Amino acid sequence: MSNKREREYERRRMEKWQARHAEAVRRRRRRIVAGSVVGALVLVIGVVAAVVANNADDATPAAYSTDTPSPDATQPPVDATPTAAPTNSELVPDPALAEGRTWTGEIDLNAGPLQVSLDGAAAPQAVANFVTLAKDGFFDGTKCHRLTTEGIYVLQCGDPQATGMGGPGYSWGPIENAPADGTYPAGTIAMARQSGNGSSMGSQFFIVYDTSSIPSDKAGGYTVFGQVTSGLDVVKAIADAGTAQGSPDGPPVSDVIIEGVKIQ
Repeated sequence: MSNKREREYERRRMEKWQARHAEAVRRRRRRIVAGSVVGALVLVIGVVAAVVANNADDATPAAYSTDTPSPDATQPPVDATPTAAPTNSELVPDPALAEGRTWTGEIDLNAGPLQVSLDGAAAPQAVANFVTLAKDGFFDGTKCHRLTTEGIYVLQCGDPQATGMGGPGYSWGPIENAPADGTYPAGTIAMARQSGNGSSMGSQFFIVYDTSSIPSDKAGGYTVFGQVTSGLDVVKAIADAGTAQGSPDGPPVSDVIIEGVKIQ
């Protein structure tokens, strides 16, 4: 498939996913609103009955809200600068979905599987975002587009365009759980973002295959939300093969495809 046709395919794929995701968000909101209306009606009936029975002078109905997290936008480690995605805060998954717990699962690469754990307590927005995208099949069939082999040691994935410029159609922040000393141990999974923009995170993430010192910029560090618990040798083998151009920063020499992500 030519590069032009591949880009067009990825563009149509992203548009379809965004439409499905937006509809899923609308359905969830309709359920919340419908439930709230029913609850409000029951409350009003109960209040009226109480007023009649007790000859009360007034009653204050309970308020309800549908919490939507404040958004932001992001991208890569140490400057992989994507186009800033629109905020679209209504599409950003609610951090409450992370449930404040540890999630486990598998990132299935064509080179081999990675067992992972995600920290929903330390990075609730990042984990809620990753889990939601994974369950929606967002990552399936996407390429890990960036490998660095000098200075910092990361494999970057999660861009449906495989250019470093793509995302889910929304962005979020702020930065969560960044290491104070700028040290990212081997096995770390963290969110990529634009340089200097702590509200530019979307879907791109990076896997650290060898301990790396990544300096903070004016926005801070990088959101650490998970850990590779088994299979890091798969990423190291990808790194050992090098980049397509033989440079220390570029696409892997062979395509690295995420075939699926299962998280529970």
